[in-house]
Amino acid sequence: MEKHNLTVVTEFILMGITDRPELQAPLFGLFLIIYLISGVGNLGMIILTNVDSRLQSPMYFFLRHLAITDLGYSTAVGPKMLVNFVVDQNVISFYLCATQLAFFLLFIACELFILSAMSYDRYVAICNPLLYTVIMSQRVCWVLVAISYLYCTFVSLLLTIKIFTLSFCGYNVISHFYCDSLPLLMLVCSNTQEIEVIMLVFAAFNLMSSLLVVLVSYMLILIAILRMNSAEGRRKAFSTCGSHLTVVTIFYGTLIFMYVQPKSSHSFDTEKVASIFYTLIIPMLNPLIYSLRNKDVKYALQKTREKISGVFS
Repeated sequence: MEKHNLTVVTEFILMGITDRPELQAPLFGLFLIIYLISGVGNLGMIILTNVDSRLQSPMYFFLRHLAITDLGYSTAVGPKMLVNFVVDQNVISFYLCATQLAFFLLFIACELFILSAMSYDRYVAICNPLLYTVIMSQRVCWVLVAISYLYCTFVSLLLTIKIFTLSFCGYNVISHFYCDSLPLLMLVCSNTQEIEVIMLVFAAFNLMSSLLVVLVSYMLILIAILRMNSAEGRRKAFSTCGSHLTVVTIFYGTLIFMYVQPKSSHSFDTEKVASIFYTLIIPMLNPLIYSLRNKDVKYALQKTREKISGVFS
């Protein structure tokens, strides 16, 4: 047995986004603003969809949980990434690294299934409007969300436990700005074939199953819209799906770019850029897209603003 296989790793060093000193301060300022906008936007969406009577439909129920997942994985990654810009060496403990990976995997996987549930919700609203309240009952909505959370928690714990029970070598520098599965596996001394297969199976199933629901839902929605005689009806149907379709395109597009490109073209720099996009930029964009494109959300924001102004005036 080789001695380096027995090396006990108690902490990891995160390399961060860049090692150029002149970029540390501007990038810290930029990502701090992005994270704050993301946090305020998603918290605002969670509160607004809870308190406003106009936002109590299944669509906004799922939007609330989308905001929770956005806030979840951006917070799992963002604060520790920001610390990396202001310290000489960004150290993360073994157990904190495992915790960060577990929460990141949980929320990023949940986002896939919540987006697919939202696609199904839009399909029912447009293709079966008379049965909408029956099909998308409160119980059905909670079941869809609960199954997503339970399944993703199982996958997250399984992968995290599998990775962190492997033998790490003495080298503990992670070539990333957070504890991600692939950079961690590069530090492992023991055989990683089993965990790599498990990760591939779950990643393929999560991405393809959720994407299939999205594609089938929107294909049926498109057929229903094309059959409509009224131009106003078609416009309303498109506007109903507009925000969600924008979010789906950005999120799945980024993940597909990240994971479906040939292995030979992979580089840590492109992976870091893609990771920044889906861990920080997308959680910031989602509440902005829904608040700017959705008249109900805009109306609720306006009413809330008026109430706050009334309190302080």
